[in-house]
Amino acid sequence: MRKILIILSILFLISVSAQATETQTVPVAVPGEVVTYTQDTLWGLKDKNSETIYVEPIYKKLIRLGNHSWIVQNKKNKFGLIDNNGNVLIPIKYTHADRLVSKFAKFGNNSNYGVYDEYGNTIVKPEFSKIDVLYGKMFLTYKNYKYGIVGYNGETILENEYEDIYMPKPNVMRIKHNGEWYELEQVNAETLTLPADAKNNIANKEGLNVYNIVMNTGVMSGYSVLTFSDYLIKIFSSISPAHEDTIDELMLSQGAETVSIFMKLTWLPKYPIVYVRKYYENVRNPNNGPLSEVRSELKRQIK
Repeated sequence: MRKILIILSILFLISVSAQATETQTVPVAVPGEVVTYTQDTLWGLKDKNSETIYVEPIYKKLIRLGNHSWIVQNKKNKFGLIDNNGNVLIPIKYTHADRLVSKFAKFGNNSNYGVYDEYGNTIVKPEFSKIDVLYGKMFLTYKNYKYGIVGYNGETILENEYEDIYMPKPNVMRIKHNGEWYELEQVNAETLTLPADAKNNIANKEGLNVYNIVMNTGVMSGYSVLTFSDYLIKIFSSISPAHEDTIDELMLSQGAETVSIFMKLTWLPKYPIVYVRKYYENVRNPNNGPLSEVRSELKRQIK
């Protein structure tokens, strides 16, 4: 009986030792020491100083995000986020991807764009049809034809309640709300920053001037009837925004590579279909479409 116990103890120790050895041999990637490598047109990750493999070459694309993660595209042309060891941080299920200011990733399927950091944490919830970068460490969000602003820290600065928001200069922001334009200017600063409670506290922010401005809409004051020529001018003015939106979407489908869309020319057959959809979206936009300024001018005259 004693011999049996001794044999069982030895076998147990051998098993534990084998498991420990196996655990120790699993390579752990060191941030900053990981590089891509290719095999049969597919990409993987390895240590730059050795042949240690962290991720087998199974991806069509690998785009670095910070020091800890990678935007990937699988064989089914879906995008997601993995870390240096290949662990999935963001599910690889999205049709569009983009890298923002080197440390954020934007994923979406046309209507559910979100922004994530290099650790897979959600910065901007995946519920917007558009997300762009603004000066002052802010994201411009867009859904249901309304604009809003979210900070790099994920806090909502302005809810999606505004017809238009843009920044002509780093220290100037223009906002359209209920048909009226306002200009915010950060004096004595190169870049404008908004407080977390900007909606209720903009006027009280030190060094921030707020102006109610009248934009040059190209519509003569005093008109009473919208002519056919006016309508055509407004309709054709949507051609350029639709083109820009089309190019943006096709580039995102290439996975943050803004050059490949033009080099490969695989986007040409898709362009007409996407363009028609984007043009239709611009035309029917009640807040920023081709007739939005006309409607705003009419509202001001009725008042």
